Amino acid sequence: MTYTLAADSALLQPIQVGDTLATNRLFMAPLTRSRAAADGTPSDLAAEYYSQRAAAGLIVSEATAVSRGANGAYMNTPGIYTDAHQAKWAEIAQAVHDAGGKMFVQLWHVGRMAHSEISGSQPVAPSAIAADMLTHTPTGKKPLEIPRALDIEEIPGIVADFRAAARRAIDAGMDGVEIHGANGYLLHEFASDVVNQRTDAYGGSPENRARLTAEVVEAVVAEIGAGRVGLRISPGNHAGDMHENDMSAYEALLNRIAPLGIAYLHVLIDPSAHIFGVLRALWSGTFVLNTGRDTGTDFSQLEGYAEWGAISAAAVGRAYLANPDLIDRLVLGAELNEPVVATFYAPGPVGYIDYPTLDEVAEPRSA
Repeated sequence: MTYTLAADSALLQPIQVGDTLATNRLFMAPLTRSRAAADGTPSDLAAEYYSQRAAAGLIVSEATAVSRGANGAYMNTPGIYTDAHQAKWAEIAQAVHDAGGKMFVQLWHVGRMAHSEISGSQPVAPSAIAADMLTHTPTGKKPLEIPRALDIEEIPGIVADFRAAARRAIDAGMDGVEIHGANGYLLHEFASDVVNQRTDAYGGSPENRARLTAEVVEAVVAEIGAGRVGLRISPGNHAGDMHENDMSAYEALLNRIAPLGIAYLHVLIDPSAHIFGVLRALWSGTFVLNTGRDTGTDFSQLEGYAEWGAISAAAVGRAYLANPDLIDRLVLGAELNEPVVATFYAPGPVGYIDYPTLDEVAEPRSA
């Protein structure tokens, strides 16, 4: 696939994202790569992986657990809740900055998507409703377990974990953090009117279902400043066996957090969906679109949205995964590398740091 961006393309213009000046509007979306150590310490290869892609307007890291209990959806995913984690993220931040890039760490709690064989404990969720899915565990594929409904007294601890992880990210030298409120994980689960069956202050009404995400955003803003905080949501997305009939929790959420002035809102959504227009009308700040396409990115579509002002920036995943020099390729109209799906979650450097750039001589690889 090829696509050419003119020098004056809207996607190539700089944009102020909170406290961070992004050199262009093609951000690198968060991508789980399953290459961290078993204890959640990022891989020794991660600094090279991310710094190779420093030409992205903003890099958003793979989803990163805010506590031991927040991890456990997939094997070998990173955390940022120990000194060893923080030290490795500091190496990554330095490498990205040395290459001229900017980077946020995405913070998550996986909620009911965890499995006890990975996390070491029973998963937690807003309600005791399991996701009807299989997951890879150390002993093979197994169904996800019925989670334990969080006691209301535990919820402040969840908020505190996000706040502490955000502090560690900034102390490690990162430019900011993105709070993961999407894709079927804990904050998304609370927003759902189907998965969340609570009858206390965190369930029922749109405002109550939005409460946990809002409290997390408010706590992180209080800790590191609004200009260093992004939020990702995915209204109506079915990832993680999610079900939502009522999108009003997202309207309640944006109404509550809009006065904070966070750096950006990152929305994983089909732009043709009705809720896209609703959210766009509610959000006057930086609006980052991720269409969630599993196939090739439609850069023409993204460029059109940016030119019309419908979006401030676009986050793309697989295109950056396979093309460290994506911006150069788009400017020159060069052929894009195809991602090798078989290596997405495999250990080691293959399919991670060995995708060729235009100035490298490399033999084509196959899956």
